[in-house]
Amino acid sequence: MNIDRIRELLGLDRDLDRPAEGEEKTPEIILLHDEQKAEMESAISVLEDDEGILEKKAQQEAERTIQTAAEDTLKRLHIIKLGRCPSCGSHLHRHLFASICDTCGWNDYEVPRRGPVRIHLRQRPEPIEGDRCYLVKPNAMVVVKNDVVVAWVNRDYIVWIEYGWAPEEIDMRHRQILDRLTLLCGWCNKECDPHEDGFHVAQIAFGSTQERYTFCSDACYEAFRKMYPARVDRNCYERNCTECNLCIKRYDDNGEGLRLLAKDYLLPRKNKD
Repeated sequence: MNIDRIRELLGLDRDLDRPAEGEEKTPEIILLHDEQKAEMESAISVLEDDEGILEKKAQQEAERTIQTAAEDTLKRLHIIKLGRCPSCGSHLHRHLFASICDTCGWNDYEVPRRGPVRIHLRQRPEPIEGDRCYLVKPNAMVVVKNDVVVAWVNRDYIVWIEYGWAPEEIDMRHRQILDRLTLLCGWCNKECDPHEDGFHVAQIAFGSTQERYTFCSDACYEAFRKMYPARVDRNCYERNCTECNLCIKRYDDNGEGLRLLAKDYLLPRKNKD
């Protein structure tokens, strides 16, 4: 599947809060803190930039920096979409709310939007609780609660970090994804229901790279197998992917439900009249 086709398919790549195509996006306004405002006014004063020429030049350089960062982000996300680690290029283990590379340790995961985060420290019975935590330096963790920094913690004293996922929020995330996405059968191109009897997921490598197909019924699955029989030396229909190294892996061979669905074959659900 080429990059243009991947770009057309949304999968799980679009953020749930991002407006759909055709919707108007409200510009984001970032407010500076009082100290930042004073620092900016002081810099303008030092530069004696009454006409704003130097400030405009600095703004243009900042915009170029942002554009370069956006290009790097886009490249990294495309690598993740292809099931590869953006750090070392190895196979990426994909989960619904996390992507982890067990080769180099790179990871990207979501944290609860409503649940708390608890920092458990050595020789301290009560954890430090906040809304979010950030690794700001190689050896420092900042805890934020109610938009205020409530703690700065030396990382050497942290035992473990707990994210308070509420079952209701996990269920809500699953419903948001299911409401927006649908699956098409790899044979008849009709909509698939993962919960219906006869639903199949097949991981097949006709070439050197593993692909994943979904089927709405046993009949479609068998018709696909008849049209595209397995290779003699690579029986993808019967072989366990975890025990096979005959192709370039893109997907895991474990999990249930949405964890098994190929991101390349998830399409926006059409509005019903």
